[in-house]
Amino acid sequence: MTDPDLLTTRRNFLKTSAAAGAVLSAPAILSGRLFAGENSETLRVGLIGCGGRGSGAADQALNADKNVVLVALGDAFEEKINGSLAALQKAHPGRVKVTPEKCFVGLDAYQKVIESGVDVVLLASPPGFRPVHLQAAVAAGKHIFCEKPMATDAPGVRSVIESGKLAKEKKLSLVAGFCWRYEAARREFYQRIHAGAIGEIRAVHANYFAGPVKPMPPAAKRPAGMGDLEWQVRNWYNFVWLSGDGLVEQAVHSVDKIAWAMKDTSPLKALAVGGRNSPNHEGNIYDHIFVTYEFPNDVRAFMGQRQLSNAHGEVSDYILGTSGTAKITGAAGPVIHGKEAWRYRGPNPVDMYQQEHDELFASIRKGEPINDSTRMVNSTMMAIMGRMAAYTGQEVTWEEAFNSEEQLVPEKLDWKMKLDVPPMAVPGFSKLT
Repeated sequence: MTDPDLLTTRRNFLKTSAAAGAVLSAPAILSGRLFAGENSETLRVGLIGCGGRGSGAADQALNADKNVVLVALGDAFEEKINGSLAALQKAHPGRVKVTPEKCFVGLDAYQKVIESGVDVVLLASPPGFRPVHLQAAVAAGKHIFCEKPMATDAPGVRSVIESGKLAKEKKLSLVAGFCWRYEAARREFYQRIHAGAIGEIRAVHANYFAGPVKPMPPAAKRPAGMGDLEWQVRNWYNFVWLSGDGLVEQAVHSVDKIAWAMKDTSPLKALAVGGRNSPNHEGNIYDHIFVTYEFPNDVRAFMGQRQLSNAHGEVSDYILGTSGTAKITGAAGPVIHGKEAWRYRGPNPVDMYQQEHDELFASIRKGEPINDSTRMVNSTMMAIMGRMAAYTGQEVTWEEAFNSEEQLVPEKLDWKMKLDVPPMAVPGFSKLT
């Protein structure tokens, strides 16, 4: 078990891992061995972040390749590891080879997993930690499944860009958790859109209307003696530095589909409205945001996000073109009304979450690395840009958002630290920095 007083310094880590990356980029690294055609070799997987999504990712990794074993688990909290380990052992008897010595608890658990002799790491901790975890995994020459979003602030996005570049240089597979990109029906849908099925795109509308994910408990529920950092990490979704807000953490899937429709072209600017309807106690995220993105050639995209109880729920996408329309409404299959009517009728034998891992491990075996870094960064930055516009009430350009120096993630993390929660943003008064 790790020292709970351990200091994790973001700035110092970035410096040291950059130096390590220069050494590890030499040819004699792990990926060279895996890409050498030794396809019968067992691939060892480590999971960082043992919540529901992380446990799901580990399950899918074990299903993706018959010669994959799970050998290490890491999380800030021991009970998360215990719950994940028990479920995975039950689902995959004989293939979960995690000994007590390979269960790492604490703020440095990610580094311990990476150093434990694994070949592939699954990054599923709260998004605020993602840039540092990704950078460490790439520096160590590991293949990576990286859940979305990739960061909660622009400095984090810029770090992820550098990690993505280094992953390409090292021929490491880096698969992003934007799962719709791996779903058969939507792949064909957007391929047809890009081929001109509805002419030129003039507008896109997406919505992500859902219920609350993890409501913030009142301060009275905070256990005696629990420090600020632990309280916030245990309720991570409710704090901007950890989740990025609902638009960035959850509705980023719909932002990603807007980006997909626009061939991953970055928007020029964004204007948004948003706020908080339901009480949030100590948290500081909004529960609804509506963003208008402007793209080149006067094209607009509209993104509505809401997470409220007892309200209409819908996750849909609508595209308007010069010679037709296209839509994906809820769980229904994609439909195009254009020069030719089309509805997806092809095979869909594997769910999209599983497909991500199937393709990740196949790429490692084939020596043909996948690298999703360019599009995963663009979609994450689009969501952060929309949040910035909503929080400030200002029109925000891509350059302003991307070059922002607002660093939400603290430089140092210590279980005993005092970590005040910034007040909820007030449009018209909160500043863009």
